[in-house]
Amino acid sequence: MKVLKFGGTSVGSPERMKALPKLIVNDEPKIVVLSAMSGTTNNLVEIASLLYAKKQKEAAMAIKNLEEKYAKVIDELFSTQDYKKKATTALKERFDQLKSFSAGEFSVKEERVILAQGELMSTMLENLYLNETGVKSVLLPALNFMRKDQRDEPDMYFIREILTRELEKNPDCKLFITQGYVCRNFKGEIDNLKRGGSDYSASIIGAAIKAEEVQIWTDIDGFHNNDPRMVEKTHSIAHLSFDEASELAYFGAKILHPNCVIPVQEANIPLWIKNTMDPKAFGTLISSSTDEGSIKAVAAKDNITAIKVKSGRMIMAYGFLRQIFEIFEDYSTPIDMITTSEVAVSLTIDDTTNLEKIVAELKNFGTVEVDKDMTIISIVGNKISESKGATAKILGALSDMPIRMISFGGSRYNVSLLVESTYKKAALEALNSKLF
Repeated sequence: MKVLKFGGTSVGSPERMKALPKLIVNDEPKIVVLSAMSGTTNNLVEIASLLYAKKQKEAAMAIKNLEEKYAKVIDELFSTQDYKKKATTALKERFDQLKSFSAGEFSVKEERVILAQGELMSTMLENLYLNETGVKSVLLPALNFMRKDQRDEPDMYFIREILTRELEKNPDCKLFITQGYVCRNFKGEIDNLKRGGSDYSASIIGAAIKAEEVQIWTDIDGFHNNDPRMVEKTHSIAHLSFDEASELAYFGAKILHPNCVIPVQEANIPLWIKNTMDPKAFGTLISSSTDEGSIKAVAAKDNITAIKVKSGRMIMAYGFLRQIFEIFEDYSTPIDMITTSEVAVSLTIDDTTNLEKIVAELKNFGTVEVDKDMTIISIVGNKISESKGATAKILGALSDMPIRMISFGGSRYNVSLLVESTYKKAALEALNSKLF
């Protein structure tokens, strides 16, 4: 069995929904994971924000506008009155639930229920459309089997056991439709895998059923060697290793959710990135194999804050760095890059929610400098830090711009540099010119 995931643009209009069966209907058994229709999650976020602000009238109007949008989708998607009625009835249940939050107290728990509605609606509509056109498919509710544990990680044992039972209920069916992004937490409450989590859902499902492969269908033909939005003459990459893809996803390549690679890598399941708009394009195949010693791609991660702690107490001291890192742990703030000297440690974060509190505690250890609006530029390839001449090419390409930090040797697959965000475009263009 294969697992195929389609993003919001792939189900973003009635036309796209009607085109989807060409990609998913054949004799191969598969689970199809769908995101919400493009724009819907943003609408739901707006509704939740209005309810938080106790602007019930504005929230009610936003819900009404979204309901009217979906009424038009139903009218264009279905050709028979029978299925239009089925879709309208099913959507009414979803919108009645949205309207029920307008009167009472609003919390994170209610917000998560609201944010789940997009995927619940898109999968219901696509499944009904398939059934109307004579395709046998079964709607597989992700809220029945997708669950996180107390550490906020996928509960793989639960997912595997319940999903297997769900599939066994329909032994004659080869096509299952389910939701990405949505799940339940260990308390059984509706939760989610955060933005972009549909990719993660697909890889979790793939690992749970030991799929033949997982395919992520998007609107671009695979990973590119640089950001095509900022750099001209980029090209798609045919093959990446799991480690290379993880580095690219984490350090700025928007095409893939950073956590998506972990489940399929642990299960050694090939992961394809394919283009919905150009199905015949090869895309990118992510697997355990790769080319030796080659630079594959460049990625950039924005909104980075650099923090430098300078203290004479570091000299010949032990336990100093542990105390520094414990502060970030206490505030649940991940660190991206780290460099150290005898008297200073520099590091970067992208979550500044608790920045003021972190800096206040760091000042107990020495002088603290904070630089905002920074960008991490990552150059990714297999054993890149061990390749002769690779570092010289990288630094040579960036010789005309100041580099705040360099992370080299921490990963065999990545060399990262920190620059001011104003240099981002120039850095990407220079690397594209010199490396490819």
